[in-house]
Amino acid sequence: MPYVNIKITDENVTSQQKAELIEGVTELLRIVLNKNPETTVVVIDEVSTDNWGIGGQQVTERRKKGK
Repeated sequence: MPYVNIKITDENVTSQQKAELIEGVTELLRIVLNKNPETTVVVIDEVSTDNWGIGGQQVTERRKKGK
């Protein structure tokens, strides 16, 4: 049973976009690895930009600085 964990920042991602991600990843595993969609698990974790760091800085702060 494939298990895919997608982590994204929590910035206005719609339910429809999440549904498309789940469907698309499931279909990709079916096509590439011949995995059964009925047993494929996809989990989307939304992470606050305060809890996501790049280059030693919070994403929240990087965005304020325009990086």
